[in-house]
Amino acid sequence: MRTLLRNLAVWRDYGGRFSWLKLFVLLCLLTPAASVALAAVAHGLGPRPITEAIHRIGDWTVRFLLITLAVTPARAVLDWPRVVILRRMLGVGTACYALTHLTLYCLDQKWNLFTVVSEIVLRFYLTIGFVTLATLVALAWTSTDDWQKRLGRNWKRLHTLVYPASALAMFHYFLQSKANVTLPVLFTGFWCWLMLWRLAPRRWQARLVLLPPLAVGAALATAGIEATWYGLATGAHASRVLWANLDVTFGPRPAVQVLIWGVVVFVLATLRRLLGPRRKPARTAVRAPA
Repeated sequence: MRTLLRNLAVWRDYGGRFSWLKLFVLLCLLTPAASVALAAVAHGLGPRPITEAIHRIGDWTVRFLLITLAVTPARAVLDWPRVVILRRMLGVGTACYALTHLTLYCLDQKWNLFTVVSEIVLRFYLTIGFVTLATLVALAWTSTDDWQKRLGRNWKRLHTLVYPASALAMFHYFLQSKANVTLPVLFTGFWCWLMLWRLAPRRWQARLVLLPPLAVGAALATAGIEATWYGLATGAHASRVLWANLDVTFGPRPAVQVLIWGVVVFVLATLRRLLGPRRKPARTAVRAPA
């Protein structure tokens, strides 16, 4: 029983030692869900509380998915080996939020499962969302050491599905957002940064020189995605959308925000090199592909 309880203590590291870092991240994972629940109890979710809860939980699902994907780059770029202990918790947490997202949708449909299934089959954006959910749940279920031993080399191959699943998650986010796609564009820009980093040669992934062009490339990709989306959805001319990135009257556009965050990562990585302990650059070969 003691061994079982120890294994269930998600705030412990791989060696079974208490980890303040894991406890902090666990609390961060629980906080958004608790906030939505408290808002629901206090009637603070507006005239359509279930729909609002669905959207808020969906937003956080995407956020936590991106944070999960950011673990490996953080390990290499920030030379932070211990961050790897957070990946499983973040991945499972993301899957739980995705399941909650679906559960709230079922509640909104008054638990009419026939309606839920038919909507998933007939509505393209719901089909994409369900495929993403199924993939995330499968990855979370097989994230344990026991499954890693069972699957052997196939375990790593299976977990590379997180990349197409994350792409589908971004697409689903766009489609369900309809008119206002500011957050989907921003999050997709972050996703572009994470994917561009993974496409870089492995020997360059821990080097500072990679980060400035990566920030610029992700920002340009973000601007291009936004222009393409509005062009296809509304017929807006691409040049008008691209030039809008220079207008900061209502705050920086998503592409500019992606560029700013890219610069922040570069500054943090530089400070880490200057002020952190001196050791060999972190290797990017890790236990999981995320």
